[in-house]
Amino acid sequence: MLPLFLFLPLLPAALPLPRASASASADICIVGAGISGASTAFFLTNYTTSLHGAQLRVFERRHKVGGRLATVDIAGDRFEAGGSIIHPRNLHARRFADFLGLAVKAGGDDDWLGIWDGKNFVFQTLRPLPPGSSWWRRKLHGLLNSLLLLRRYGLSLLKMDKFVQEMLQRFMLFYNGVESRPAFATVEEMLKWTGLYGLTRRTLEEELLDAGLSSQTIAELVTVITRINYGQSTRISGLAGAVSLAGSESGLWAVKGGNWQLVAGLLKTSNATLHLQEGIDSITDAGDYYVLRSNTGNEYNCTVTVVATPLDEVNITFSPPISIPPRKMQHTHATFVRGLLNPGYFGLNSASSIPELIGTLELPNIPFSCISVLKRYNKDDVTYKMFSRAKLDDDLLDRIFSARKETIRINWAAYPHYEAPEEFAPIVLDGKQLYYVNSFESAASAMETGAVAAENVARLIISKISLPKRGVEEPPGPHIKSFAEEEEEGSRRRHIRVDL
Repeated sequence: MLPLFLFLPLLPAALPLPRASASASADICIVGAGISGASTAFFLTNYTTSLHGAQLRVFERRHKVGGRLATVDIAGDRFEAGGSIIHPRNLHARRFADFLGLAVKAGGDDDWLGIWDGKNFVFQTLRPLPPGSSWWRRKLHGLLNSLLLLRRYGLSLLKMDKFVQEMLQRFMLFYNGVESRPAFATVEEMLKWTGLYGLTRRTLEEELLDAGLSSQTIAELVTVITRINYGQSTRISGLAGAVSLAGSESGLWAVKGGNWQLVAGLLKTSNATLHLQEGIDSITDAGDYYVLRSNTGNEYNCTVTVVATPLDEVNITFSPPISIPPRKMQHTHATFVRGLLNPGYFGLNSASSIPELIGTLELPNIPFSCISVLKRYNKDDVTYKMFSRAKLDDDLLDRIFSARKETIRINWAAYPHYEAPEEFAPIVLDGKQLYYVNSFESAASAMETGAVAAENVARLIISKISLPKRGVEEPPGPHIKSFAEEEEEGSRRRHIRVDL
């Protein structure tokens, strides 16, 4: 990905923009229909009783919503192609799914993991039990796997868990009631308020060494996790690394049929006007409003503009120019293959001996980050998902696989390339009403961090344009309870049960 640059004005001085009254430019415009844009739209409408007649517009340059949440269809089955797992303590995502009535499915907590060094598997967990195994066999199997991990990595496992839990405990402060939680003007303020800022100043490796983890644990287990979840090594910044490690915990879940449904549902609930296949080419400050010009030749006047897509690889011209620190995006190539892995490539004699999740070490001769089994149709017909930092060409795939029936490739600009100490773009790009949700991504990138950043931006907007907040009058339409309301309601239910 190319570094960010200062954007030049789109129009020459000889073509001044027509001015309009503030009353004629009442739209609130969001650029990007991914989880960040959809969450912003939802929180704006959910936290207020009225937008004072403003029309909420969401622009998406692709033909469908979801951003980096998408699915692929192989052999009649649908698989996640982008963001695929959600942590049990991702409270916004959990409440979104509940509110929208979406069915969820649990992630696999008992993967057959093999760590590959390019020649051999240096570590493996036990093969999974056959379906229908008894409860006590499953418990014994889990215990034996824990003992295998403990024998190789020792107390580093407990220290790694402590490191992750401390991060999660601080992250949970973002769910505090709005009465006790400010709306933050910068990412630095958000992180300092939760005590997470220090983790963005040093690398994950430095943080884990200070936490007492062994070099072997970092080089093997931690590296496998960061390569799977962020496509990067343990040289990523500490907060992104801690979020990545949290993604290896148990209790992970996803939405049945695809996580993109969270985005679609939030946009529908927000009653936003959706502009599909209409990207924004330029954003110009016209005084009391912004003029957005799209690639279809249309113009929109917006009192508030929210950029909810990474600016790193989109060509939006800002006038006057904005100034943000350069940032590269880490590309992850997701390759889906229906076929059968070649055991000889992994130094094995049979395909049945290949682990279902292959994680790799940070070595130059290994061309992929991971390979996982998505579905087995029979012993010779399997659908796999691979992550790599570069495109895997057909010659390489023909060496890795003994047979290929179908191959699908997707190149994602998936998340920032993390480098400590991190620099953060402003949340408010011009000191007025031009916002950038994805600035928070330089701290950590996930569906939930997008929602957390979006909620903060929505609160900033509401405070600046004096929209009526919920609680002042009866809210029209569906309303998702705040965490404080949920706790109060739960407390009342507990008292009722005691009284009875």
